[in-house]
Order: sequence, then C-alpha cells, then structure tokens
Amino acid sequence: MIRIERSVFADPRFPLSNAELEEIFYGLAQVFDVQEGELSLRLVSDKVMAALNQAITGCLGPTNILSFPGEESGWLGDLVLSVDTLARETFLYNQDLHQYTIRLLAHGFLHLLGHDHGPEMDSLTDLAVLSLAQEDPYVMP
Repeated sequence: MIRIERSVFADPRFPLSNAELEEIFYGLAQVFDVQEGELSLRLVSDKVMAALNQAITGCLGPTNILSFPGEESGWLGDLVLSVDTLARETFLYNQDLHQYTIRLLAHGFLHLLGHDHGPEMDSLTDLAVLSLAQEDPYVMP
C-alpha cells in the first residue's frame, strides 16, 4: 500500500499521476525483492522542503528527497520529494523527467530499506532505473 499526498497540485513540471507513481513503487518493490510493506510519499514545494531539511538535518535550503525509515513492522517509512527541486535538477542535468523521478524515488526507497550512500547504493539505484525506465538512463535526451 502506497499513500501519496500532494502538497503541490497540478504542477506542469510534474505530470506523473498517482497511478504512475504507484506503478514505480511496485516496480521498485519487485526490483529490490520487497514482499510487503507500506510507505507514504509526500510531494512538496521547495519552501516546505527547505523547512523540513533544516529541522531534520540542520542543512539550509531544499534537497530533492528526504527519507524517514519506519520503525514499525510492515511500515517502510515516509518519503518527501520536492517537485521544485526535481524540476530544476531535471533541467540542469538534462535528464528525462520520468527516469530522474525513478532515480530519486529509488534512492529514497533504498534509504527506507537501510542503505547508506556509497557505491552499492549507486549500483542498486542504477539497476532500478535500468529495470523500470523505458530507455537507457545514460543516453542524453
């Protein structure tokens, strides 16, 4: 079960529907062999993300995604994704929106599963993008 909360509605920079987001998460669960569990995804603005980022990590400014692993059995945790930062980074890095969304959600999902930054996490993120994206993530659009 995936709960999606949109604090940002009808943003043309983020055209993915809740159904498409759920499909990505079900794909991630399959790629990473997660048999069961629930999570929530909150889509927010940079303003909301900057406040959360400072309160939680002490870092100033927005970030693309924050992960809050669950502490209860069956609860994977909460993800918070800044739609503003996603749109900005997609443009700056010349990325396909769908692929980059998969990359960020995979990154956050792996944190929920207990992974930390490093080569293994990078490889697993690449695996998710290659498995779920329609095209090669390393080919420039």
